[in-house]
Amino acid sequence: MRNKRHSWNYYRPQLLGCILFCLCIPFSYAQSSSSVEAHIDTSAIKIGEQIQYKVVVETDSVNTVYFPEDQTFSPMEMVEALTIDTTTNKDRRTLQRIYALTQFDSGSYTIPPQRIAINEQPFFTDSFQIRVADVVVDTTKQQLYDIKPLIEVNRNYASIWKWLLGIIAILGVIGGLVYWFYFRKKPLTEEEKVALLPPYDRALLQLKELENSRYLIQDEFKKYYSELTGIVRSYLEEEIHVSALESTTDQLIERLELLKDAGELPLETTTIDQFKKVLKTADLVKFAKSKPPIAAAEQDRKSLEAVVIKTKEVLPEPNEEELLLDENYVKTLEQKKRRKQIWTAAAVIGGLVILGASVSIAYFGFDNVKDTVLRHPTKRLLEGEWINSSYGYPPMQVETPQVLLRKELPQPNPADSIQEIQAFHLPKEDGLFTIDVVVTTYQHGKPVDFEKAVERFLVSLENKGAKNLIAKNEEAYTRSGVQGLKTFGSYQRKLPDSDSSIRTKYAALLFGGTGFQQQITLSWADGDTYAEQIVQKILASIDVKTQV
Repeated sequence: MRNKRHSWNYYRPQLLGCILFCLCIPFSYAQSSSSVEAHIDTSAIKIGEQIQYKVVVETDSVNTVYFPEDQTFSPMEMVEALTIDTTTNKDRRTLQRIYALTQFDSGSYTIPPQRIAINEQPFFTDSFQIRVADVVVDTTKQQLYDIKPLIEVNRNYASIWKWLLGIIAILGVIGGLVYWFYFRKKPLTEEEKVALLPPYDRALLQLKELENSRYLIQDEFKKYYSELTGIVRSYLEEEIHVSALESTTDQLIERLELLKDAGELPLETTTIDQFKKVLKTADLVKFAKSKPPIAAAEQDRKSLEAVVIKTKEVLPEPNEEELLLDENYVKTLEQKKRRKQIWTAAAVIGGLVILGASVSIAYFGFDNVKDTVLRHPTKRLLEGEWINSSYGYPPMQVETPQVLLRKELPQPNPADSIQEIQAFHLPKEDGLFTIDVVVTTYQHGKPVDFEKAVERFLVSLENKGAKNLIAKNEEAYTRSGVQGLKTFGSYQRKLPDSDSSIRTKYAALLFGGTGFQQQITLSWADGDTYAEQIVQKILASIDVKTQV
């Protein structure tokens, strides 16, 4: 028994090792069964020509393969990534993808190894050496000229006409609506035409219309007599200038008799009595619900028509002064009407402006609308036409709201071993938002010391008046993965031509290689959200060339 136990303990570790080995075989086989190859169609091109970079992956059909998608071929530039060509043979699958690469600067370049992930397991391709040759120019047949100096180009306002047309169209629509509803000379309605007639003609016309009405046929005596007496009362109030509409029957008759006795209205007594009789009948109809015969009602209308005619006959013709007063009165009425139209139109336009502003504020926010109307400087930069360009040599590629202009600098000190400094900046007078790109080449050809470069940068800020300077450092990467150093923070500085100061944020990114340094510096006012967006967009667009 002891021997058997001893033998089992002796073979147990060996048995466990065999089991683990068997379990690892499929995993090892799955990894080793995948292969990645890369090929290029040529290793020498001219400036601007393209290289066909082909990646071929062979693996199991169940595996997931990830190809490079971004600009990972730097210093070569990817022009196009063709679709993946897939071929399947039983449980094996072959994937092929071609990338078109190019370069616009002559020299010798190295395409770095590309990372291919198979089930998140990385595979790397070989690197390739590419030679980009200059285009041969026959100088005996083609004249050569000096490089033209940089000139300042005015901002392109080609797209502003769209905004102007839109604003003009909106104002035109509003003006058209205001004119159509308030200032247009509209055709007069029948009621307005009647109202513009002289009082005598208007009274006779209304009495004629009352004769043709259906009040008496429909047994509506109250309406009939109300309109009948109202027509004559309005006529007397306009022609004789007595308060006829608001007076009772006795009060109106008493005023007419007083005017007759004073000689101002020489009416016959029978005419006044006839008018009084009709008014009494109208009072009985309106207040006592009396119903006279239809023939009597028609006769009352004729009697009041005769009163109107006789009153007109005894009234003296208006003199020149009265006619002038009437003309001035008409002009005053027209002016009042015009002022009313203007105030109404102004109220409508103001209401539309307030409504549009309220909807815009509710949808876009108060600050956004305010900055759009007041044309916030950094908001204009953010929403303007951005430009992607390269600056200096070795070039630093960056996308900016405007083209950076070359800045003239004094000649470098030979003791600093500086060969050349190329500087570019954003021309802004207020200095609240700045962009500076500086490319420096050295004579000694040594790698750049980023820590000393940062120290020199911070000292330069202090020399320019920066107070309470805060600085932090971290690694920075370009779009193509080139590593550099980023220093950022904030400081207090005075505004130009002012005693007040503001808190300013800054970010400086440094890249470089043997014998050269590339630097971009951004500064903006603390709390400027539009500037923050500009900075993020610029930092995401930076790319550099790492070979001279």
